[in-house]
Amino acid sequence: KRQANDLRDIPGSRCLPTGIVLGVNNGTARRFVQIPNMVVTYSEGQIPRQIYLDGRQHPADPNPSWFGHSIGRWEGETLVVDTVGLNDQSWLDWYGRPQTEKMHIIERFRRPDLGHLELEMTVDDPGAFKSRWVIKRTYALEPNDDVMEQVCAENEKFVQHLVNK
Repeated sequence: KRQANDLRDIPGSRCLPTGIVLGVNNGTARRFVQIPNMVVTYSEGQIPRQIYLDGRQHPADPNPSWFGHSIGRWEGETLVVDTVGLNDQSWLDWYGRPQTEKMHIIERFRRPDLGHLELEMTVDDPGAFKSRWVIKRTYALEPNDDVMEQVCAENEKFVQHLVNK
């Protein structure tokens, strides 16, 4: 249905966040800022995502949200991020694949050298898929590039300009 509708209902067309998985699949530049007990990530057109490093556990009944509840820990030189509490509003990719509130994501970030960041993301969503799957990406450091400001203030008026089949 989403493909037949030319992806008109993709959350970004209504100024909503893209979520964690589509954010990895769309190739948008990301920034990581580490402060004591937390890593904050952000990219163009997205709200910041908080990853707690203070040893806390996930809430027993997290309130589902676009980026869920993320806790991280260091395993040697690898940052392991565990995320639950995601809502079912995000899409996983440009094909319109859905996600459910049962989704659980484990990300492993590692810098093999100064200029690169490797990501291995394991996605497990028993509400939408029969088995878990893994996304692997290697990002290049671009120290002279900025994450540009992008303000989505169309107030959902942009959708009317999207072409129907």
